[in-house]
Amino acid sequence: MNETYQYQQQLEEAEDYKINNQENSIKDITNKVGKNSLRDIVINIIPIIGLFIIWHLIAIIIIKNRGVPFPTPLQTLVRFYELLRGDVYLKHTIYGHLLDSLIRWGTGFSLAAVIGMSIGVLIGWSKIFSKLIMPIVYILQPIPSLAWIPVAILLFGLGTKSTILIIFLASIFPIIINMAAGVKGVSKMYIRAAKMMGTNDRTLFLKVLLPAAIPHLLSGFRIGLANGWRALIAAEMIAATGSGVGYAIFQARWNFDYASAFVNIIVICIIGLTIERLIFTPIEKGTIEKWGMKRKED
Repeated sequence: MNETYQYQQQLEEAEDYKINNQENSIKDITNKVGKNSLRDIVINIIPIIGLFIIWHLIAIIIIKNRGVPFPTPLQTLVRFYELLRGDVYLKHTIYGHLLDSLIRWGTGFSLAAVIGMSIGVLIGWSKIFSKLIMPIVYILQPIPSLAWIPVAILLFGLGTKSTILIIFLASIFPIIINMAAGVKGVSKMYIRAAKMMGTNDRTLFLKVLLPAAIPHLLSGFRIGLANGWRALIAAEMIAATGSGVGYAIFQARWNFDYASAFVNIIVICIIGLTIERLIFTPIEKGTIEKWGMKRKED
């Protein structure tokens, strides 16, 4: 009986020791995660603070030496609050300008994505199409998006259609090139195996070509999005009529409302970071994991 009691007591002590160790490990992990999170926050904030300090110093120097009303960070933030509150600027609130810009950007990029993917597949799949189309792509691709503005104005005049065309031309070429490279990079062994199993063209595209081309396609989308966003702002400065973030920046020169121009520049940065970090990156990660190109973390 004594031996049995001692054995049970040893088991209870071992179980208590195991539980205590687990609790301590959890506390250590929690503390470590908390410290790392705090450190990451501090590291991310320091460059922003440094940027604001440099901005303030530049504003003081410009105002003192040139007498130009260069907005300080504080003046810009105050104006930002006023516009967020709903103040009208150039007959629209900041939300109206931003919405019009996003609609133009989304329309131009969507057209570029659909048409660019289709052309890219044809180029990657057919040597004949590759020889016919790729020289044209290589000739047009280096042309800056701003150089297309006169062409767009001649075709559609000033307005939304011209802006969408410029965004389309700025976005489509990276998508075509990357999609074609992705399709060409598919192993012929996979294509032959799929055909031997009786796969039709639609299934071959959806189950073989598209998954294999996804890394290249996502790179094309990323470059196309960035090109289209920059082209949007430039096009709105010249071709837009009455609204848009680029239009608001350009028109600020007439009434010397440079603080509002700086607010719109900040909005451009915020939208770009939001699309990249909160929308595009998760989609990219999820898509790659879905098609088995990256092992999910345990």
